[in-house]
Amino acid sequence: MRIFLQQRPVAGEPPRFYQLSLEQDLLGGWVLLREWGQPGVRTAAKREVFLDRQDAVSALSKARDSQLKRGFQVMFAQGADDPRRV
Repeated sequence: MRIFLQQRPVAGEPPRFYQLSLEQDLLGGWVLLREWGQPGVRTAAKREVFLDRQDAVSALSKARDSQLKRGFQVMFAQGADDPRRV
């Protein structure tokens, strides 16, 4: 599952982005990867591992909702029918 969010560009700066990816690892756990920043300028990433899929989906939903409240908009979603409801 992947969700790409983006803010509107401000005063000629590249738009800020926030990407969430949820994948199953080789041992059966779930990895939530968060990446954020400005393309070509600076980026950062954080990786969280969950043993249970439901916990991972809950963390992804919470992170997505937090960014929506900060003014980000969903630009692309893969693996979910409705990006606002995971």
